[in-house]
Amino acid sequence: MGYSDFTLKKVKKDFNLTIIENKNITSDIKEIDISEYLSTTLNENVPLALAINTEKARSELIIINVLLELKRMFKDKLSLFSGTEFNVDKQKNLNGYCDYIISKSGEQLFLNAPIITIVEAKNENIISGFGQCVAEMIASKIYNEQEGESTSVIYGVVTTGSVWKFLKLDNNTVFIDLKEYHINNIVKIMGILSAMVDNIV
Repeated sequence: MGYSDFTLKKVKKDFNLTIIENKNITSDIKEIDISEYLSTTLNENVPLALAINTEKARSELIIINVLLELKRMFKDKLSLFSGTEFNVDKQKNLNGYCDYIISKSGEQLFLNAPIITIVEAKNENIISGFGQCVAEMIASKIYNEQEGESTSVIYGVVTTGSVWKFLKLDNNTVFIDLKEYHINNIVKIMGILSAMVDNIV
């Protein structure tokens, strides 16, 4: 077993979590202007990714470009990892590969704490990614504690590339944002991602 075996129901039971899904946790966050480069890239890539319609295409053509924009915004204050093996506690099935990990560290040659955001890419079914994403968020919290970089909040994102849904783990409570955002609203998506880095969601 590993992260991908977790459903939302299973992760709630196994880790004694409270799930709150009726709050809009991102509505007050301000939009952020994006670079001309990202605007042009998305205008070219989004139609192609949606036409190909595979998880790999959406990841490579949309998601990674959004996350690279975030990394550029924060320069050497963030590191970004893709397809990284993240084995934290095999006895609790907190092991496997994560699509994307964002760490608030300038170290790019190895994963360093604190991990602040986990991004899980899904082809079309957002809901199916919640359990896996929450399990990865719990693993991130444990990893941070093991590395002496305890953080009270871990963020998660489940996205198809075209649709983005945001999560927050605060102690043993998981907030799943009531709203979802389409890639057409990239300025809001970037605003939320930036707020996650600044820990103000």
